[in-house]
Amino acid sequence: MSKVFLSAKLPAITVSKLQDANIDVSVYSGDSLISHDELLSSVTDADFLITALSTKVDKEIIDAAPKLKIIANFGAGFNNIDTAYAKEKGIFVTNTPLVSTNSVAEVTIGLLLALSHRIVEGDAQMRTTGFPGWSPLYFLGREIAGQTLGIVGLGSIGREVAKKARAMSMDVQYWQPHQLSDPEERALGVKYVSFNELINTSDFISINAPQTKDNLHQFDASVFKEMKSTAAIVNVGRGPIIDEAAIVTALKTGEIAGAALDVYEHEPQIADGLAALKNVIITPHIGNATVEARDAMGTIVADNVVSVSKDAAPKYIVNK
Repeated sequence: MSKVFLSAKLPAITVSKLQDANIDVSVYSGDSLISHDELLSSVTDADFLITALSTKVDKEIIDAAPKLKIIANFGAGFNNIDTAYAKEKGIFVTNTPLVSTNSVAEVTIGLLLALSHRIVEGDAQMRTTGFPGWSPLYFLGREIAGQTLGIVGLGSIGREVAKKARAMSMDVQYWQPHQLSDPEERALGVKYVSFNELINTSDFISINAPQTKDNLHQFDASVFKEMKSTAAIVNVGRGPIIDEAAIVTALKTGEIAGAALDVYEHEPQIADGLAALKNVIITPHIGNATVEARDAMGTIVADNVVSVSKDAAPKYIVNK
């Protein structure tokens, strides 16, 4: 019987699909993230590996699993896996794209609203110093209708964010390395601008881009200086796109008005001083943390493992 190792507890649908295919399922049962050493010892006899986005699968792990045929990553990203080395060894690497789109877009809009109306800040005050009573200038936020949202990365998630933002009467502009066609822009109601124009003119910026070799610290101290002092930034893309130490400084000094972060440069750790700031919302990478999205992701990784067990090609190969 072939064996699959799961580096984290996954939705029940994942395990049931694997067992229905007569695959021996072994699951890491710890409460914390699996360590490198634990993973190393767990894959030695595995034919298949299903791993969480938070688990690093490097050359050493791959070499420890001589029978390995597929690394099915539970997540849309795959920067945690040495995909090139896996290709050298004839191992498929797959991901779970698209199924997280709506969930991540909803979280993006939710964080944007929470920032603009100071919802999290207000909740914290009610639980501590309390409500002093309604007055005309008390706890003012900003409406998002009529404001300009700049989206960095107009893939499937960025496009869904644009649709939702337009439905809430925001003006939407975007930047990415390539411009969409005119019909696509018209359908979405968005405008393409240069990166410099986006950071200079946006009231809110949403990062919905994947991690690439070119966008490490794309948002650094120099960029925060160029943004409006009234602007806020939301990152549900990838943590290293923002220089986290630089954004702490920008938030402290008032170079930008606020931020909402769901991903982090050195995840799961966050930069010193970030948690103490009132003008930032920090959430624990919950972009696709819904029953619907995680079940869909679990179905994809299970189906891909089953396909490979039957000598068929899996879907969503990222290291062709």
